[in-house]
This record gives sequence, C-alpha cells and structure tokens, in this order.
Amino acid sequence: MTHRTTIKTWSLVVAYAIGMAFLEAACVYYLRAMLHRLEPYQTNPLPITGVMGTVELVREASTLAMLAAVGALAGHNWRTRLGYTAIAFGIWDIAYYVFLNVIYGWPRSLLDWDVLFLIPLPWWGPVLAPMSVALLMIAGGTLVCRSPIDRVVDRVEIRLWGVMCLGALLALYTFMADSLGAVWHGLDPKTAALPVTFNWPLFVVALALMAAPIAYLARPSPKDGLERTRAIRAPSQL
Repeated sequence: MTHRTTIKTWSLVVAYAIGMAFLEAACVYYLRAMLHRLEPYQTNPLPITGVMGTVELVREASTLAMLAAVGALAGHNWRTRLGYTAIAFGIWDIAYYVFLNVIYGWPRSLLDWDVLFLIPLPWWGPVLAPMSVALLMIAGGTLVCRSPIDRVVDRVEIRLWGVMCLGALLALYTFMADSLGAVWHGLDPKTAALPVTFNWPLFVVALALMAAPIAYLARPSPKDGLERTRAIRAPSQL
C-alpha cells in the first residue's frame, strides 16, 4: 500500500468511528434520561432488568462487532486489521465522551467516574483512564498500519506485544476490581459495586506496559538511518 492510500484509509476509519461515537452518545443519553441516570456515578447506574438488560448487553457486543468489522475491511493483513480496529476503537471512545459533553455537559471533568462497560462485569473508572488507553490504541494502530507490508516482526517486538497483553490485563483488573470484589462476597456487581478510589499506581504501570511495543515501533530503524546517510552522500558523488 502507498502512503497516500494509507492516509485515505486511516481518514475513512476515523470518520466512521466519529459517526459511530455520536450515535453511541445519543443512545446512551436517551437511555440515561429515560432511566433518570444522567449522572452515572451512583448505585445501579443502568438498571438492566427484563428485556432492556438483554438489549443493552447486545448493544455493547454489537459495538465491538462494528469496530472489528471496519478494521477487518480496512486492513490488508492480520496486523493492519488489528491496527485499524485499534484506531477505530480509540477514536470512538474519545469522541464518545466529547459528544456526551456537548449533548448534556457530562463529563464535567476528566476525573468524573463512569461505568465504562457491562461485559462480562461492570467496568468503573475516571474518564481519563479509558481515554488514556484510547490514545495508546490510536498511536499503536497508526504505527502498525503505516509499517511496510513485508516488515519482519523480530523477537523483541513479539515479546513486547506479550508485555502489552499483560498491561491490558492489569488495566482490565483496575476497571473491574470493585465488581470482582462484589462477586467474591456473593453480591450483585451491577448494583453493589460503587467504587470510591481508583488504583492509579497500578493503572500507570499497565499503561507503561501497553506503551512498550508502541515505543519500539516508533523508534528510528537502522534502515531509515542508512537511507538518510545515502541521501546525504549522493550529491557529493555526482
């Protein structure tokens, strides 16, 4: 793929994610207004009883399916498909909060708590936390999609992707720690888990682990340095 094609595809994926984010924000606003839960930081933030509960869970699963589908359509191999999926997810997540703020003034700050997801258990965290992960996904996905098709993945990069997976698991734990605690004590995590503090130290460690392969991809490669050296020397040889 040419650089021009990559920019065009990237732009289309971003446009799709932004449009999807507004649709998601509008649906969440309608749901919260109908249930009198415009402020999500409260016990039982989204009462999911009866058919409404099933619909809400399926809606969240459908969101993931839509993001994966656009990534699969945009990419040309498994790496770029994952890359474009990460880009779509990151743009969608950030734009979602921007649109919610435009629609009804929430979140008021990046430290406002939100119930982020319900599958498999409720995820809780300040808005800043998922947005930080989203920025990493955009950066990492963009670097992966811009890399050459024939680029060889070395052992160091493979190990760093494993480190990233560990960081992702730690981040998921910080989001679901209170829900897991409720389950451990035999309580319903959808109604009993209302977090008071967020484990920022552990989350920062998770972010650093997730950023490791991104930093590795962003480094100047020896091949780039050789090409620049040749370009500088070329005029003197004429």
